[in-house]
Amino acid sequence: MSDPAKKRALIYGGITGWIGQMAAELIRNDPSMELIVSKNRMENRSAIEAELDEVKPTHVLLAAGITGRPNIDWCETNKPETIRTNVIGMLNVADLTNQKDIHCTVYATGCIFEYDDKHPLGSGIGFKETDKPNFDSSFYSETKGYMEALLKCYSNVLVLRVRMPISDDLIHRNFVTKIVKYDRVVNIPNSMTVLTEMIPASLAMAKASLSGVYNFTNPGVISHAQVLDLYKKYIDEEYTYTVFTLEEQAKVIVAGRSNNELDTTKLMNALEKLGIKINPIDVAVDKCFQRMKENLTKVGWLPDNLPKEFKRAKKC
Repeated sequence: MSDPAKKRALIYGGITGWIGQMAAELIRNDPSMELIVSKNRMENRSAIEAELDEVKPTHVLLAAGITGRPNIDWCETNKPETIRTNVIGMLNVADLTNQKDIHCTVYATGCIFEYDDKHPLGSGIGFKETDKPNFDSSFYSETKGYMEALLKCYSNVLVLRVRMPISDDLIHRNFVTKIVKYDRVVNIPNSMTVLTEMIPASLAMAKASLSGVYNFTNPGVISHAQVLDLYKKYIDEEYTYTVFTLEEQAKVIVAGRSNNELDTTKLMNALEKLGIKINPIDVAVDKCFQRMKENLTKVGWLPDNLPKEFKRAKKC
């Protein structure tokens, strides 16, 4: 029998979703919360409604969605499937939780902006929560942009704009894992989210019943090259990479890629009130790689047993 004093968290995306699994693990170890992981698909409205009535959660965490495999280019040729989950499914959960007065946290994306004249690259002027999305060069980002406008209509919903998420392992969803495997990378400063710090913060925000939109990244920006240099420092000193331009990148991808800086003033003020400290992105990523080195050493990948997929072929 459940404890009525405990908060009950129902997670969508807690079985196969990367962020959902991380949040679920934290809740399992939180004596003040009870965890239920949904097996239903968000687009099945009747099943979602029945589940909410049966489980009676105090909080819903929405960490499910389609990002495409191996990347968002997939969404360009699978638009109905993308809409079904990222639009219809998400609205189902937001709408039903609103009707039933249940707090809902949505792990969304900040990849709905690109540097522009009012927010120039290198200026330190980040996009705020009140700014309207200006990036729709990928179908994935396009759907996320107009979804955010709709989610703002629900007073029970907390929208967290995650960007280029980083974890202290080499799971395939990790931003580090993705760019390490690329032959060439662009080198543009971006806002990014170090999940080890930010997922616990998201749960604290949910418990506090915060709502509205928040830029959910560590303060500041970090470039692809800075990230890869830290990879070389802590993980593989023999690793090499090549930088190419946005124009060159455009020739090898289907959908455009978002590059931006998000203003985290609103987030930092909220977290300060909750007694939570978040590191600047450069510090957070450095600490993340230190933990990654420890983790990979424990599983036997380091110092000299990294899988071949992470190794560069030596040039003659």
